[in-house]
Amino acid sequence: MPKPPMPPLPPSLRPNPKPGVKEEVTLGEAAAASGTSVVAWIDERTSGSGFLRGFLFRKVPKGTNWWYTLGSATMFAFIAQAFTGVFLAMYYVPSPTEAYESVRHMNNDVFLGEFVRGMHRWGATVMTVLIFVHMARTFVFGAYKYPRELNWIVGVLLLMMTMMMGFTGYLLPFDQRSFWATVVGVNLNGTGPIIGPYLADFLRAGSDFTATTLPRFYAIHMMLVPGLIGALIGAHLYLVAKLGTSAPPWKQADLPPSDEKRV
Repeated sequence: MPKPPMPPLPPSLRPNPKPGVKEEVTLGEAAAASGTSVVAWIDERTSGSGFLRGFLFRKVPKGTNWWYTLGSATMFAFIAQAFTGVFLAMYYVPSPTEAYESVRHMNNDVFLGEFVRGMHRWGATVMTVLIFVHMARTFVFGAYKYPRELNWIVGVLLLMMTMMMGFTGYLLPFDQRSFWATVVGVNLNGTGPIIGPYLADFLRAGSDFTATTLPRFYAIHMMLVPGLIGALIGAHLYLVAKLGTSAPPWKQADLPPSDEKRV
């Protein structure tokens, strides 16, 4: 099998040539590769360039198209949600008596506050739609089959965490609509078998909606669920890098026998 071409890396991140093999470098490249740059200093202590080469520059099966970018698009939507969420957390007060007023202040008084809040609110919808379409593409293309079953399970958990993120964030404006919609949602969860009542008590921080319910939802929305999503995204990317990307169904029949085990 032919060796893939070397990616366009900066000189300081290129692997050392094998003994006896001479590599032509310019005077500037030699100076940069002498270990005096910040990038070379960091790479020498972390060996991160080898990991990045293996992760970013890998074989892609024929037939890969724009449908394969849905996972990356979902991840970037999550990153945008994290950045805008940190901005909103600087002004939001998770208290039943101050939450609504803090959101009103954010919308009307803070510079670009309404714009960033709109990005966060609509970004949640975009992320939910993207992960649904990504899961549908994975199912239709058969990318959940051996050896990628574990990655499919991680994707299902990511879908559940995304839904949980939207549900816990809906209460935070603490107006009439968000409050009563959350009451309905928690009561529906409470009707589930076995763990339903325990889950409802956990979300309410007790047997009924009290002053501690809003801080409970805020902590879940800001720390618990984003932390789980970040960890699951790391596991998802590791499995994608390890197992590779599956070829489209209409291209798998054209693959040589050596590649059939990989897709």
